[in-house]
Amino acid sequence: MTKSSNPDGFTQKVWSFFASVKLSVVILLSLAMTSVIGTIIPQNESLMLYHQKFGDTWFRIFNMLDIFDMYHSWWFRSLLCMLTINIIVCSINRLSSTWKIIFPKKPNFKINQFRKAKNRLEWPATVSPEELKNTYVSWLSKRFGKFTVESSENGYCLFGEKGRWTRLGVYGVHLSIILLVAGSLVGSIFGFDGYVNIPEGESTDSVFLRDNESQKKLDFAIKCDDFNFTLYESGMPKEYRSSLSIIKDNQPIVKKDILVNHPLRFEGINIFQSSYGKMPATKLTVTFTEKDSGLVYKKEATMNSPIEMPGNSGTFTVEDFRANFSFRGVNLSNTFLCSMIPKEGEPKHIIIPADFPRFDMMRQGDFIISISDANFKYYTGLQVTKDPGVPLVYAGFLIMIIGCYVTFFMFHQKICVEISTAGGKTTVTAAGISGKNRPGMNAAIRRLSNHLKRLT
Repeated sequence: MTKSSNPDGFTQKVWSFFASVKLSVVILLSLAMTSVIGTIIPQNESLMLYHQKFGDTWFRIFNMLDIFDMYHSWWFRSLLCMLTINIIVCSINRLSSTWKIIFPKKPNFKINQFRKAKNRLEWPATVSPEELKNTYVSWLSKRFGKFTVESSENGYCLFGEKGRWTRLGVYGVHLSIILLVAGSLVGSIFGFDGYVNIPEGESTDSVFLRDNESQKKLDFAIKCDDFNFTLYESGMPKEYRSSLSIIKDNQPIVKKDILVNHPLRFEGINIFQSSYGKMPATKLTVTFTEKDSGLVYKKEATMNSPIEMPGNSGTFTVEDFRANFSFRGVNLSNTFLCSMIPKEGEPKHIIIPADFPRFDMMRQGDFIISISDANFKYYTGLQVTKDPGVPLVYAGFLIMIIGCYVTFFMFHQKICVEISTAGGKTTVTAAGISGKNRPGMNAAIRRLSNHLKRLT
């Protein structure tokens, strides 16, 4: 007879695993190390640039591990989810004992604790103990949530406390971290970060996503009505401004001029002025010169549309254009980023400078490729983003500020004012106890003593 499994034991092991502080340390160190990698390796650049920088082998490894867009990778999201579960389990594990401290059935005051307290001040009084008791009770009961009066062997003890709830401050910090992580995950999963270049007078209803270079269709179209830029005397850009229209159902809904740091916001989507530059017209000519025979083949092409190469040897695509492109420290100016997929062999990424038609001679292959007849015009470069997790992130930051203030600047206070008579003399002693922030408790007792002295 086989021994039945114990689901409760398995659940307990899982709970203990996520309640471990060591797990928190491991996850935080892992996040820190991967963040360093994300800082060293630029994120969301063109795959062609990554291939040129790292070579074929490392490009394949990094691409397989999503290193080029690690903050959206499954393993980085898994680390964030594990951190969230770890914080929740640890908080629940410790909340039961904290809850008993915050909400005790009956507050426990022991006079001997206060008589041994370091935060303790004593002064003589000329008023009778009974009169002092009545005066102090009236004032202290308004300032301490829990207050009680007990008789002692030589007079009265007035006990008060407040601030038990401040122990929840650390849980506010935990909640804020959960909200920040949740906001990050929501934005990562349901949001997007894209870009688009729109020539003057033209419109588009889709953008290119930075994480995978795919296109995302929008529920509206963005039209660039006009684009202007001004330069400093040195030739550096001073300001560039785009006049945009949001078109929905063939009707302009919103019109706005945007500048850097002055975006257009519509239906939860943000449109930022990101860049500007020159781009070729829709049609351009791709010239293939066969190295062996010298035969020249010219084909008309458009951006991001594959064309057949001569001799049915593969396809060629003009994917992108850069007005300034650096190659081995040399600025090639107007440069086309292209891809070539031969019938046999691996796909290749190549660069074709418009101003250097013989540049491609250095590349090994059957053809020398050049691009001409590209009429350039200015475009506005826009960053188009959507992040539904922003409200959660803002709420997390707000709760973190409040939680840190409560945790570090507020504390649980227990005070005792003892009124005693000996040898016909009345003495008042004020003492305080706090689980943390002893300097703060000392200052609180000094303020309390000064108030009580003024009352009499």
